[in-house]
Amino acid sequence: MLMAKISLIVNGNPVTANVDPRTLLVQFLRENLRLTGTHVGCDTSQCGACVVHLDGKAVKSCTTLAVMADGHEVKTIEGLAADGAPLHPMQEAFREHHGLQCGFCTPGMIMTAIDIVHRKGHEVDDHTIREELEGNLCRCTGYQNIVASISAGAKAMAKSDLA
Repeated sequence: MLMAKISLIVNGNPVTANVDPRTLLVQFLRENLRLTGTHVGCDTSQCGACVVHLDGKAVKSCTTLAVMADGHEVKTIEGLAADGAPLHPMQEAFREHHGLQCGFCTPGMIMTAIDIVHRKGHEVDDHTIREELEGNLCRCTGYQNIVASISAGAKAMAKSDLA
């Protein structure tokens, strides 16, 4: 089988690997790097549980090939706060405002939320948040606490150096 050599930065760490060119980024992160915070929910780019940041922008890693990340920087939910460090302001907002229930969608929601703030600003309104979450599904909540969490997290990011 023909393998592709990839080199990328994942959560601030250089990574080099040989992968099957058909390997999805989510598979590479979960199976090769054991970064299991990135979830696979639908395999069709519908649910958003697999969202990571590629060069600072939210992408669905279940429909992104690992070879497409060659030479780029990937950040996963595990890369938001170092071990023992305080949580990222968005993670803390989800904790404080009960923006999760089962937690399966939470990593993708948080990664999407940070992207929303980077694109729309720290004073993003609830209507915009709801529209921007269109590609992220949660089967447990009514989204009210998720929206409240993102709103609070956006404001907290304005005051943080982790934003």
